[in-house]
Amino acid sequence: MIKQTIVNVVATASLNQDIDIEKLCQFKEILYDSNSYGGRVAYFKTNQMQGKVSIFLSGKLISIGTKSPSQAIKELFLTKQTLIEKGIIKEVEIQPKIQNMVITVDFGKQLDLEEFSEKTRAIYEPEQFPGAILRLEEPFKTSILLFASGKAVITALKNQDEIEPTIQALKNLIDSNQ
Repeated sequence: MIKQTIVNVVATASLNQDIDIEKLCQFKEILYDSNSYGGRVAYFKTNQMQGKVSIFLSGKLISIGTKSPSQAIKELFLTKQTLIEKGIIKEVEIQPKIQNMVITVDFGKQLDLEEFSEKTRAIYEPEQFPGAILRLEEPFKTSILLFASGKAVITALKNQDEIEPTIQALKNLIDSNQ
């Protein structure tokens, strides 16, 4: 049985207005370090949030650390609403976009990465890294780390509908090259 877990979702949105970092830093939900990104970013985090949202001076928001696209989008809207309520920004419509989903997969069997990499376009240099690096173009453009334990990390997925076809394509590739 194949086990899969979404481990991180990255989503972005734009507030289409500059952020006053001095005003922003007055609030307890804001984490700010003037050394991070040259002082151009602060982080919004509450106890109710799964992840955190980076707030750039340019008004760009980046949600990281959530486990679902809907949660990432919810946290972007929460950030926007909080900034409005605190008088940091004016009312604005945002259009969140999922940029990357990272999932882990366990195929439940050991893999011979040496053999797999010889038969596919996977890059496997065990002296450098213990996993094979594989890029798939179909069914979706993704990057995959594949380990001898039968576990994999798949990145660059844009929505949940891409998960199953990508896992199935990887499973078929593994099964036909082992």
